Amino acid sequence: MGQQQLLLVILVTIIVGIATVVAINTFGSAADSATLDAVRQDMASIAASAQGYYMKPAMLGGGSRDFEGITFSDITFSGTINSDTEAQNENGTYTIPTVADGSDEFIVTAVANDTDGTTIQARVCVDGIEMGDTDGSAPPNCGANS
Repeated sequence: MGQQQLLLVILVTIIVGIATVVAINTFGSAADSATLDAVRQDMASIAASAQGYYMKPAMLGGGSRDFEGITFSDITFSGTINSDTEAQNENGTYTIPTVADGSDEFIVTAVANDTDGTTIQARVCVDGIEMGDTDGSAPPNCGANS
């Protein structure tokens, strides 16, 4: 009877150990996924604010139907603005390029925090946003999926 109890204790210990390792891995994956979701939400917020800049007349501080010269100072961003083209918050670091004259789109690049440097790009269009994949690939052109 003592050997059966000892075997049962060892078996339960192994099962609990495996369950603990699986739970830790699942929690880590969920945390990374939550960070990526937050980065995507920040990029959607940047896009919405940039579209507002695009539509606003120049005399009111907007782009007057142009993204040329847009900076993080021109749009609403909840984080720290490091320069005209770079900002960061608890989710990641975001960059916008210097936009050429007459451009009706630009690409925002984000490097997510705590995800081993996962990069996401989003193409900001006049009337929407096209998200890229987490492999850092460029998103499709505006209207390509419609």
